[in-house]
Amino acid sequence: MIAANDKPKFYLTTPIYYANSRPHVGSAYTTIVCDVIARYKRMCGYEVAYLTGTDEHGVNIERAAEKQGIGPAELVDRNQKIFLELWKLLGIQYTHFIRTTETRHARAVQNLVRRTLYRDRERGAGQKAIYKAKYEGRYCIYDNLYVSDSPEPADCPTCGRPGELVSEENYFFRLSAFQERLQELYAKNPQFVVPDFRFNEVKSFVDAGLRDISISRKSIKWGIPWPEDPEHVFYVWYDALTSYISGIGFVDGEHDGPDFKFWPADIHAMGKEIIRFHAVYWPAFLMAAGVALPKQIVAHGWLLFEQEKMSKSKGNVAYPEPIVRVLGNDALRYYLLREVVFGHDGNFSRDALLTRYNADLANGLGNLASRVLTMIQNYCGGTIPASTAGESPESKYLFPAPADQARNSAIRAYEDFNFSAAVGAAWELVSVADRYLVETKPWELAENSEKRRSMNTVLSHAVGALHFALVLAHPVIPEATQRIWEQLGQPGKIADQRIDRLQWGGLKPGTRIGKPEGVFPRMDKKEASERIETMENEIRNPGSTQPASAPAPATGGAAPAAASAPGAKIGIEDFAKIELRVGIVKSAEKVAGADKLLKVMVDIGEEVRQIVAGIATAYTPEELVGRKLVIVANLAPRKLRGVESNGMIVAASVGPEGRPVLCTFTEDVPAGAKLK
Repeated sequence: MIAANDKPKFYLTTPIYYANSRPHVGSAYTTIVCDVIARYKRMCGYEVAYLTGTDEHGVNIERAAEKQGIGPAELVDRNQKIFLELWKLLGIQYTHFIRTTETRHARAVQNLVRRTLYRDRERGAGQKAIYKAKYEGRYCIYDNLYVSDSPEPADCPTCGRPGELVSEENYFFRLSAFQERLQELYAKNPQFVVPDFRFNEVKSFVDAGLRDISISRKSIKWGIPWPEDPEHVFYVWYDALTSYISGIGFVDGEHDGPDFKFWPADIHAMGKEIIRFHAVYWPAFLMAAGVALPKQIVAHGWLLFEQEKMSKSKGNVAYPEPIVRVLGNDALRYYLLREVVFGHDGNFSRDALLTRYNADLANGLGNLASRVLTMIQNYCGGTIPASTAGESPESKYLFPAPADQARNSAIRAYEDFNFSAAVGAAWELVSVADRYLVETKPWELAENSEKRRSMNTVLSHAVGALHFALVLAHPVIPEATQRIWEQLGQPGKIADQRIDRLQWGGLKPGTRIGKPEGVFPRMDKKEASERIETMENEIRNPGSTQPASAPAPATGGAAPAAASAPGAKIGIEDFAKIELRVGIVKSAEKVAGADKLLKVMVDIGEEVRQIVAGIATAYTPEELVGRKLVIVANLAPRKLRGVESNGMIVAASVGPEGRPVLCTFTEDVPAGAKLK
């Protein structure tokens, strides 16, 4: 094992989030992206420093606190706890957290200016980086952005609100003097800003000419005092940006803490609306102070809700907490990283989230893990089987080639911040493994003693593919992959696996697996959506417990659906919602403590489903095996006597006692065929 001191270093940061209100899914997105990068880099052998924090100064904080009848310190203390609780809920593994109200941060900000002022002694009067002058113009307090240098009314280009008139004596930073140095920086570092179309925007902004900017205020009291001139406090961007060095131990460049070894940052990640401050202002501030520059600025697009940027003022935000509490942390992480092409704007949709959850997590990785582990439990005595050369049934899937391809594609995509493609590579391997099982039918091989080695080889390949998929997907869905890792009987943490050294054959034959347990139970979309909406409504309007558009549930539970009148007609669109499929019973057994229930394993072509059916009074388990029947395949899962049922067997109800009679076929119909 490589000692931590010998590992290569990697340092990345989120923006320093403004602590005037509760974070939403849009702000969580950047933090999740950085967490994925941090986990991936650790799995490549890096010692990672990951910084996040809260920006707690400025007029917006003052006004928000005044509106609530409390002091600014009380407001930021309360909101900072919300950020910490959310990051814990989302499983964010940051290593450093900085608040701009901390003493260590104030000292770093003042010392960064002192370094600049010291270097200014060698600059001519018209070349000093910091000077005092009168400022008059329009300023947006919501986006901390100078709108214009004229007192004439002007709207903020980011949020559209009218800029406020500001007229006072300020300290200015001579940004105009750094235009050529910034252009030289960009020319020598073509990857300084990614994606490239964002970099083009930055270069165009600088090429058009830079204006000097104010970096202090006299009219604001809630901020860090200017050294030797306490009537002024630091303007928010000089203050907030310095968090990236104060949070890892910068003091003055000479007496810094041990973690300042991570500077310069490998990545500053953020939304596109603040890229100018990070790619133009921040490098210029550091140049003026003689401090090393960050290596790369990574900008993503906006997360849109109904095609508009999420905004609390517009009321079109989605909050992470309800999603995590209903679907789990991994569901939100997977959706955001799979659905949104990093760097571009992406649309958030609760319906798409739930569709992804059921299709990709429940029916994809979760189903593969359940199938493979259950078959190993039933057919291999609960131990990982060995493969035998030449014993694999004929198949177009020749392992380990699909696994090696998935690994190479995922690593390349992670390195390029193409998270959707990285996850897609892992899921393509899941799909290949599923198709391989359908093609080779290990459950049929298990019935023939002469084909046991073939069955073992098939399951060895399938569990090997599952192992690869888990490691490749771990940075994105850490909780479920760890749980399945443990079910595979593997010791330690999956996070300790080297993703860049992942090799086929990493699972030792003979290893005893754990008890197979589902990690992604299927969700009823309507029910899950209403639960999420109810929780979101409670966040927006404390004391309310109902979805904004949903009726109140009946006493004792959800409101029952209105029963159709006898003989009432339904439309073809209603019937089309029901997915009926042909299934073949692979096994059946009685449910403990239930006289009428059988647990039936049904092959529906693409998978083997577990269904609990009330047919034990009419059929024995033995006479069901091999029988073809009809099932409802898209029914939401439910538990009967503690056993999960994923579908319903169709039967006629005959006689006064309602004796069940199964629907079947007189002609040869393959498993999985749909009924229309």
